[in-house]
Amino acid sequence: MNIQQKYKLPLAVSLLFLPPFSHANPVACFNTNAGQFCIELFESHTPITTANFLNYINNDAYTNGIFHRSVPGFVIQGGGYKITDSASGKILSAVNTFPPVTNEFKISNTRGTVAMAKIGGNPNSATSQWFVNLADNSGPPSQLDTQNGGFTVFGRIIFDGMNTIDAIEDLPVSNINLGGSRSPAPIIGSDGSAITIENLVTINQVTVTSVAGIFSQDVLSFAVDIGTGSTLEVNLRLVESSPSLIFELDPASVGTLTNRPSNIATFSSSNGLLQIPSVMISATTIVNNVTMQLIDNETYRFQLISYD
Repeated sequence: MNIQQKYKLPLAVSLLFLPPFSHANPVACFNTNAGQFCIELFESHTPITTANFLNYINNDAYTNGIFHRSVPGFVIQGGGYKITDSASGKILSAVNTFPPVTNEFKISNTRGTVAMAKIGGNPNSATSQWFVNLADNSGPPSQLDTQNGGFTVFGRIIFDGMNTIDAIEDLPVSNINLGGSRSPAPIIGSDGSAITIENLVTINQVTVTSVAGIFSQDVLSFAVDIGTGSTLEVNLRLVESSPSLIFELDPASVGTLTNRPSNIATFSSSNGLLQIPSVMISATTIVNNVTMQLIDNETYRFQLISYD
């Protein structure tokens, strides 16, 4: 099954390799009439696509936008249309698009990842439309990692955001008119017999936050300066929560970054202190000045010491 963009109206360890997700990235949180979800944007691995996505956010392209397509078990898709005011009332209009961006496929289209839609047969045609993978679409039958140059994954849903995405997936769909074409859009508060703009799943607000680390699903991810001239991205998994919070390094998560992020943790091998300037732990909560102590040199276990 294709994901096509619709034509619109006018620290150090010995083994280092590219991990599945990147860290110390911007987080975009979407408030919708179906709930809230946040996307960690993979700026360090997909800089062109991330900059493009942020450009649309900064130009309010996604505010009052809708999810115009829902295919349960596959994807939900938005970014193409928004609700605007006209002399006759509220109407659906196409998002004004910027020039298409170069394809940056690097990360698999697994469940919970966010990728760009594009025109069939043209890998470098992504503009404003994006989708959330509801399942592992990397291989058969969808083949999103191989068809049309691979669909560029530029983010992932974090915290409990997939609860909202799954709730949208469970909504009934209705074929809405998008300027000559029809699309199965998720519908709220209607049995499908009479659909109005108020029944569409709508994005009310998008907020972008930049932090040094993200704690989601018991994993703390961040970029770190280890004092050797290298910048690494790592995951620490929460392995004990009582009486102290203990985190352990996931060696398979470690990768080198060629570009140093502006928000970065530091690790001192002399005293074993890991200091993270800021960590986002939910859509509404950030903790600052997180300090952790290395307590096991073999497993790279760290104990949380303090935070603001």
